[in-house]
Amino acid sequence: QLQLVESGGGLVQPGGSLRLSCTASGFTLGYYAIGWFRQAPGKEREGVSCISGSGMTNYADSVKGRFTSSRDDAKNTVYLQMNSLKPEDTAVYYCASRRGSYCSGYSRMDYNYWGQGTQVTVSS
Repeated sequence: QLQLVESGGGLVQPGGSLRLSCTASGFTLGYYAIGWFRQAPGKEREGVSCISGSGMTNYADSVKGRFTSSRDDAKNTVYLQMNSLKPEDTAVYYCASRRGSYCSGYSRMDYNYWGQGTQVTVSS
């Protein structure tokens, strides 16, 4: 069974940090680009970052300089390190595997497998 599972969400104060993990089962994550998305209440799901199969990354302007995506192919896992968190970062975060190993935008049609999501809440 092909599956992505996110973990690492939680409640954090503004200015704090969290690291999300996205672990694959049933397929080799290293062959694919992996995107991170988030969806806040009442808002559409938006792309946050993408890491290619070779490790190249890109980020949405809203998180650039604060979020870092990395991958450990030996563990079949991709990470999203989130620093300097803001209340507006509060959302359910999802990882998804892209059709192919390159990152090119955040159209949901380009991503075929999705995790169940993990809640991130930034609040004092």
